[in-house]
Amino acid sequence: MQSSLFLRSRRVRTVAGLAGVLGAVALVAAGCSGDGDATAKPGATPSGGASKVDVTLTAASGTDACELSSTSVPAGPVTFTVTNKDSAAINEVELLLNNRIVGEKENLAPGLAAVSFTATLDGGAYEFYCPGAEKDTVAFTVTGQAAAAPTGSVQSILADGTAAYGTFVQSQLAAMVVGVGNLKKAVDAGDLAAAQQAYATARPFYEKIESDVDGFVLPGFKATDNSGNLDYLIDMRASSLDPAVGWHGIHAVERDLFGKKKIDAGTKKYAAELATNVAKLQDLAKGLEFKPEDLANGAAGLLEEVQANKITGEEEKYSHLDLATFAGNVEGAEQAFADLQPGLEKIDPDLAAQVSAQFDAVKTTLKKYQDSSVLGGYALWTPELRKTDAATLSRAIQGLQQPLSKVAEKVATAR
Repeated sequence: MQSSLFLRSRRVRTVAGLAGVLGAVALVAAGCSGDGDATAKPGATPSGGASKVDVTLTAASGTDACELSSTSVPAGPVTFTVTNKDSAAINEVELLLNNRIVGEKENLAPGLAAVSFTATLDGGAYEFYCPGAEKDTVAFTVTGQAAAAPTGSVQSILADGTAAYGTFVQSQLAAMVVGVGNLKKAVDAGDLAAAQQAYATARPFYEKIESDVDGFVLPGFKATDNSGNLDYLIDMRASSLDPAVGWHGIHAVERDLFGKKKIDAGTKKYAAELATNVAKLQDLAKGLEFKPEDLANGAAGLLEEVQANKITGEEEKYSHLDLATFAGNVEGAEQAFADLQPGLEKIDPDLAAQVSAQFDAVKTTLKKYQDSSVLGGYALWTPELRKTDAATLSRAIQGLQQPLSKVAEKVATAR
C-alpha cells in the first residue's frame, strides 16, 4: 500500500503499516444517541465466541437516534446486529478509529430486516458516527488486546481461501482499469454507441468487489468528506449526490450517455477523472490482505447493495442496467463464499450446504432475465418490469441473506 498517496478509511483490511486495526469491521453503529457512559456493561462474550452488540436506529419522540446495547466490548471477534426501527434520517453507520472508517453499514432503510456482521477488533478508543442522528458521534471502547489468530487445519484452509480471494480482487481491479480505459477512449472519440457498450462492459467489475475496496480517502480529507472519498468519486449516484461536491465518476458518464444521450466536454472530463481514480484504486489495493470474516462481511454487504440499490432501480437510473450490476454483486458474493466454503464445510457443513443451495436459487431466478441482445446481457430493469418482478427477486435475495449472515461469526471464531 502506498500510504503517501492515500489513507485507507472504510472497511479497513489488514494492511502493512496499519498497526492496531485487525480485520475489517463491517459497521458498527453505536450509541450515537447515547451519552458514552463508560460504565456500560461490555457485550456478553460466550466462551470461544463473539461479543454481541445490538444497534437500533429510531425516531422516538421525533428525535432520530442510534441506540447501542453496549459502549464497551473486549478485544476479539464482535458481532453487531443493526436494526433501523423507524428512522428515515439515518441510513448508515460507521465505526471510526483515528478518523479512519474501520467499518460501516449502509442502506439501512427503516423497516428492513436486521443485518449482522462480525469483526475482530484490537483494543482502543473508537468512535461511532451516525449521520442524521441528533447526536451523531459517541465514544466506543474496545478493551484489552485481541487473541492471537488460532492455527490448525481449519485456519490453514481459511487462510488459503482469503489468499485466493485477494487474487480475485486484484483480477477484477485490473479488468476494471482496462474496461474504464476503453470507456474513456470511446468517450474521447465521441462515439456514443461504442461508449454505451463500453460502459455496460466496465460496470460489473466494481460491483463484484465494491464492499472490499470502497474505503479509501485522499490525503488531507476527513473520512466523512466526499471530496476525498474515492468510492464517491468513482461510484456516486444521483440519489447519493452531495451538493457540495457535485457529480463525479461512472454514473456521471452514465447520465450523459443514456440520459442526455450525448457526449460533450463534461463527459470527457468525467471519463478522464474516472480512469485516473480507478488506476489509483488498483494501486492502493495491492497492499490489501483479508481475514475470513472480511470475505463473509463483504459478501453480505454486496447482497445488501442488491436490495437497496439494484432492485429499486436506483443504481442505473439512466441506463437501466441494474440486473447486470445485480448479477455482478451476486457473483462477487459467491466468489467470497466459495473461497470460504472449504473451511466452512469443516466448521458447519449444514450451513455451508444451505448457503450454497441459496446461491443456486438466486442464480436460477436471475437467469430468466438474461438477454444477450441487450447491453450488459440482461433485460433492462424498467419501471414496468420492476413493478411485476421486484418482489420475486427481493425474496430470492432474502433467502440467501439469512444463512449467509451467520458465516462471518462462524469463521471468525473457528478453532
